[in-house]
Amino acid sequence: MHIVASAAIRNNYNNIAKICKTTGEPVYLTKNGEGDLVVMDIKAFEHRAKELKLAEELFRIRSARMNGAEGHTVDEVRKTLEQTIESVDKK
Repeated sequence: MHIVASAAIRNNYNNIAKICKTTGEPVYLTKNGEGDLVVMDIKAFEHRAKELKLAEELFRIRSARMNGAEGHTVDEVRKTLEQTIESVDKK
């Protein structure tokens, strides 16, 4: 974890950007010694957003299954995928 004073963003933008890009970790900015903002590389942000979206979807599916929603066996999924691939290949 990297923590720097918020004034550093004005004076050392390039150094802070370099930390974000090379580590893939966010930089926490403080103001008067208290947490104020978080800065991170856009690729790292997009990656975390995708991970969060996937986690939310998995949670939704797991919750639905726990509440009685029916699922599919591996064989059912495999058959559906094979049929889909065959239909695409025919086009």
